[in-house]
Amino acid sequence: MKITTQGNGIRIGTRLEEKIAAKMSKFDKYFGDEGSLNVRIRPEGPEMIVEITMKFAGKILRAEASDEDILTAVDRTVDKLESQIRRQKTKFLKKKKEYPEIVNYLEDDGGADFDLVDEKEEKITKRKQFALRPMTSEDAILQLEMLGHDFFVYLDSDTNSVCVVYKRYDGGYGLLEPEY
Repeated sequence: MKITTQGNGIRIGTRLEEKIAAKMSKFDKYFGDEGSLNVRIRPEGPEMIVEITMKFAGKILRAEASDEDILTAVDRTVDKLESQIRRQKTKFLKKKKEYPEIVNYLEDDGGADFDLVDEKEEKITKRKQFALRPMTSEDAILQLEMLGHDFFVYLDSDTNSVCVVYKRYDGGYGLLEPEY
């Protein structure tokens, strides 16, 4: 698995990169060269925030954790990533052909203490249709704030594409611009 480590506001040394790579090696056995891991570390106050994004077969898993010690934060983030895989176990097993790496991961784990009872199939409980109005990203942020929502879908008047503006945990805003 390709592992990319980057520090935002912190310098990542080779020794730390090697320790992080060793902790990520458990995924390497199952996902091989198919996937990639992106590890971002950033300081926030006295704590270090570790964010791991795993990409494989067109799917993305993401986890984030914080601690005063970087390696402890990495451990917590890896645990969260494993937990996400385990929580979705029944879905992955139903679609073995689409997720062979994850199924192998779940089966090779020796039947650990994560056999979950078959959960209800997630279904769409509400459907909403709305007209897209051309606007700028600034107008979309204003509309988002006025509605009190966490995200807002709009038609960007500059690019003529459907975009999503959303609130970030750090208080800023994010913009999703799809490529199609």
